Amino acid sequence: MDDQFISWEDFSKVDLRAGTIIRAEPFEKARKPAYKLWVDFGLELGVRKTSAQITHHYQPEVLIGRQVLAVVNFPPKQIADFMSEVLVTGFADAEGHIILAEPSAKVPNGSKLH
Repeated sequence: MDDQFISWEDFSKVDLRAGTIIRAEPFEKARKPAYKLWVDFGLELGVRKTSAQITHHYQPEVLIGRQVLAVVNFPPKQIADFMSEVLVTGFADAEGHIILAEPSAKVPNGSKLH
């Protein structure tokens, strides 16, 4: 029963930040439909790249300027010919397609989730 819980220390290791998508394009070499995203996390972290399987609900042009929540302290991961540096978060809809997790109001890029 106790293994279903994490400690505050465990949670504090996950660095979740808000960032603004500044560039989005189809990721042709991905195994599953995806976009390459460039997300601005402000002065401290700068722009980080990621890929996201969010093609069902979003087109690249509507992603520009959208703020998202991302885990910024995972190690980089090579996906085809692209290095993913962060993990953009979201929720699966009833069919399993991802809906992005976003702040309900604009916050400064790089803001930590508390």
